This record gives sequence, structure tokens and C-alpha cells, in this order.
Amino acid sequence: MKLTIVGGGGFRVPLVYGALLEKAERLRLDEVVLHDIDATRLERIGEVLDGLAAEHGSRLPFRSTTDLDDAVEGADYVFSAIRVGQLEGRVVDESVPLGHGVLGQETTGPGGICFALRTIPAMVALAQTMAERAPKAWLINFTNPAGMVTEAVQQVLGERAVGICDSPSGMCRRVATALGRDPDELWFDYYGLNHLGWLRGVRDQGDELLGGLLEDDERLAGFEEGRLFGGDWLRSLGMIPNEYLYYFYYAADTVNAIRESPTSRGAFLLEQQRRFYADHGEDGPAALAAWRATRHDRERTYMAEARAAAGDGGDHDLDANGGYESEAMAVLEAMALNTRAVLILNTANRSSLPFLDQRAVVEVPAVVGRAGPVPVASGEVPAHTRGLLELMKDVERTTIDAALTGSRSLAVKALALHPLVPSVSVAREIFDGYRARLPALEEAFPG
Repeated sequence: MKLTIVGGGGFRVPLVYGALLEKAERLRLDEVVLHDIDATRLERIGEVLDGLAAEHGSRLPFRSTTDLDDAVEGADYVFSAIRVGQLEGRVVDESVPLGHGVLGQETTGPGGICFALRTIPAMVALAQTMAERAPKAWLINFTNPAGMVTEAVQQVLGERAVGICDSPSGMCRRVATALGRDPDELWFDYYGLNHLGWLRGVRDQGDELLGGLLEDDERLAGFEEGRLFGGDWLRSLGMIPNEYLYYFYYAADTVNAIRESPTSRGAFLLEQQRRFYADHGEDGPAALAAWRATRHDRERTYMAEARAAAGDGGDHDLDANGGYESEAMAVLEAMALNTRAVLILNTANRSSLPFLDQRAVVEVPAVVGRAGPVPVASGEVPAHTRGLLELMKDVERTTIDAALTGSRSLAVKALALHPLVPSVSVAREIFDGYRARLPALEEAFPG
């Protein structure tokens, strides 16, 4: 089996490789190929992977290339985790809206739209290369905004493209821990879009467990979402929202917290990773130690602005059960070994959420095997979540159309329709601000 990782010089690639070391024999992996447009980043990540292999005591062979055709040719599975515009682009995504008093966050609000406008054309090009070079391959997409990107590439690959996010499963594990239960024993009734979902039920043998948790402030305070949203609001909803919904429910609080921060999340990561990648040339153990230290600081500050706005002064809850890499392995194993595991994925709706059409990419539990994900029925949902999901799906699709046509009017429309953008005038100013600071965006949207 050939596995290709596009964005193979990315900072989180060692997480996937470390998990592959444990699973290689079971998965019958023959070839792992890392692709990136930056050879220096590939070299640095290769040093870290050498350190992981030495520590593990066995080596899973990999090779690196900047040639996409070579990387994809004959692949069975392609992981994608690219960042078009790199972290410099993220800094722009976050800072431009803040200048207008609007949330600056890389996947939510205007930042997510700008990120998608840059990313979707590159991901569609990858999908076209796969269709030519590896027509039977599955694309397992981590590239953000994951739901939007997955829907765009499904126009080329159909349902052979699946989107992954570790946020829903991480929340489900934290909820299970708060309940004192093993998550593998429970059914999690989760529905929504990527970074816009709700957990409305937790069941075991017909017993509903979420209601009792929502009434217990002490247990709610024991995990991140409980502290972020607070017991009163969670009981009003009767559900636990995905952490990214904090940016919708507490938008003004978050903007104020970001403005009071000494540096944005994107600027922090940019400086941190510049230092890490600049140190290439170290041997494997030294590179691995540097990567781990950098990762610890990265994960500790995840969603720090939301936690600051909520008055939660602690660090991010590092998931002992894994996040990004666990989702990668779960999907790969389910497909390659036909395990029919139930996983929360970004996949074509079919009839899971009946108020959206069958092609809409949604984030719901799905049964996953060799034939790919089959989403389960979620059915009717509370009215306020239905309204937000319908609106945000329209925003997503308008953004996709803008990205693929280079239409300024559609890009502004997507921004103006977003509920976190207060007016059409502000939408125009934000888009013009993006074009002024991102030459590639100005070239792609010349009007």
C-alpha cells in the first residue's frame, strides 16, 4: 500500500508518522511519500522522523519529493494538510478583520473565508492530479477549512474525498471522561458542519447520559467546553457546542480578548516555527527533542483567546488519547481493513441532515469501511442550529464559487452573508484589506 502525505513538510507530520510506526505491519504499508513545495521543510521534518524511528527501534521507510505527480502516482491513500500562504498568510487572515472590530480567526469568520479563497484552487488542482495519477485513491483531507475544502474537491473526486477534524472526537472523549466512562462504550449524537457542531446526546444501552452531566456544574468545570461555555448557557442549549462555536456565541468577548493579547495566535506560531525550521541539519534525536518542545508550547496555547475571554486561565487540555494522528489512523484503518468503525467525519450529507441537500458536506457520525463513510441519520435539529447551519452552508458554497471563478463580488457576498460580519460595507473593506496585503489574492481576484 502506498500512502502519500501532501504537505509533508508540515509541523504535525511527525504525529502521523509516529502513529504509522505502530500500525505499518497491520496496514501492510509498502511506501510512504512526503510531498511539499519547500525542500527545506521536508529536510527538517525528515530529521524528526529519523529521530522517531530510532526511538521506536524500527524504521518505516519514507522518501521526500517536491514533484506532486511523482508523489501521487499510484497512491492508495493521500493525506492532505497544506497551508497555502503559510503562517504569514494566517497572520493576515487574523489581523485584517480585527482592524474593523471583527473576529480574526483562521477558520471562523472572515479569516476562514480568506484562507479558503487561497486554498481551494490548490486543493482542486491536487484532486485533479489524483484523478489522473491515482484514480482509485482516497483523499483524507486535513487541510482547513476542512468542510469547505472537502466539498470543493468532491466536485472532482466525488465521495472518495473525506474531511477530518479532531475537534469533535476530542470533545466526545472529554465528555466521556467527565462521565467516568470509556468513550468506546458510548454513542455520541453529534451533528453540524466543520467547526460548527453540537453534541446533543450521549447514550449507553438506551440510557441518555448528557442531561445529568449538564446539571452537574462540578463535572462541567472538569473539561474545556464546560469551562468555556458555562453551565447556565449549556443548560439553556441542552447541548454541548463544539469549542469553535464560542466565536459565535461570545464574538464580542473574543474580539476584546484578542485585542488585549500581546500577539495573535498566528504571529506566535510564525515566530515559533521559524526558529524550529531554521535549525535544520541536526541529527534525529536532537531534531525530535526540538520538535517536541515546540509542539508543547503550540498545543498549550491552542484557542488561548477563547479561554481568556471565558476567564479560563489554564492551559489547553492536551489529549492523552491523541488528536490529529488518531483521527488519521482511525480513518485509514477503517478503510484499509474494512472495520466499519463509527467516526465523526466531513462527508457528503446524503440524508443525514434532511434540511440540507445530499451533496452538502456535513460533519456527522459515519460508518466507515472499504466503501468509504456512510453517514448516519441525524434527523431534525433545534431551530436555531438549523438556521445557522443553512446560512453557513450558503456562505461556504458562495466562498467555493468565488475561489474557483476569481469573482470579487462573490467573495464580498460570502463575507457579507457571514453572521460575524456586521455589514456589506465592512465586508468590502475586509476583502480589499486582504487583497492589499496578499499579492497572490490580488492576482487571483483582479476585479
